Amino acid sequence: QVQLIESGGGLVQAGGSLRLTCAASGRAFDSYAIGWFRQSPGKDREFVAAIRWSGSEQLYADSVKGRFTISRDNTKRTAYLQLDSLKPEDTAVYYCAANPFLVLTANEDQYKAWGQGTQVTVSS
Repeated sequence: QVQLIESGGGLVQAGGSLRLTCAASGRAFDSYAIGWFRQSPGKDREFVAAIRWSGSEQLYADSVKGRFTISRDNTKRTAYLQLDSLKPEDTAVYYCAANPFLVLTANEDQYKAWGQGTQVTVSS
């Protein structure tokens, strides 16, 4: 089982940027797809982005397409989520998760290991 730890959250003004990091330990990081999800107070957790184990394919939620970029560096056992052009509605706790299956998916049930989350707050 892989263990995940997120970092990089914080407070930023609308229009600003942040880069979230997901550091992995445990079983082979490069055998997992990595997804990012977020949860705002009073709302269900929602899919943000995912990247295949090889980095060759990415999947984005429509709400973040063109503003967020997911990437990974398997040599560093780390995945990233670059958040640009942030909006107040992007405020949430952001989680990274590992998916051992081959299909790139937004379905959180397919993700078997989760980090503890990092808070992103965007002020207007």
